[in-house]
Amino acid sequence: MSSVLSDGTIRRLVADGRIRIEPWDPDLVQPASVDLRLGNSFRVFHNHRTSAIDLRDPPTNLTEHVAVDEGAPFVIHPGEFVLGVTEERVAIPDDIVARIEGKSSLGRLGLIVHATAGFVDPGFEGTLTLEITNLTRVPIKLYPQLPIAQLSFMALDRPAELPYGHPDLGSHYHGQVEATESRYGLRP
Repeated sequence: MSSVLSDGTIRRLVADGRIRIEPWDPDLVQPASVDLRLGNSFRVFHNHRTSAIDLRDPPTNLTEHVAVDEGAPFVIHPGEFVLGVTEERVAIPDDIVARIEGKSSLGRLGLIVHATAGFVDPGFEGTLTLEITNLTRVPIKLYPQLPIAQLSFMALDRPAELPYGHPDLGSHYHGQVEATESRYGLRP
């Protein structure tokens, strides 16, 4: 049975180099998670480029990359869906899995930070792409560096035989740096 790691265990595993979070700020550690901050990379969808997304033959280039200048806001409009990225780059060992979740204070303002992809496989390394939606009827200003999500960790019963990034898996997002659009349907 796996268990969620506590604040002390998270700090120890980071200090030992088993979990890497860069840049590391120990003040962002919560009782059973670590807060992650919003990066400055976003991908905005261009709805006019296709009439539908066919999952049997997904289109490419549905999004445009937007980088926000330091101190400037990124405005997400009502009902809009965009991809964002964490400021922190993480590396998960082969015997731990992580989950990214929204912060409840932001959820109470109508901001969702991940639609479905909350699972971070053992062996993953890179920034985390956020699936951000504004559920309200008013625009929301997002600012890079503000806490946007939290990452919790669970121990596996044993190390993964083929951790994320293994050459046999075709891990599409391993080592990502910017907000990364879907690579669904791509072959390894």
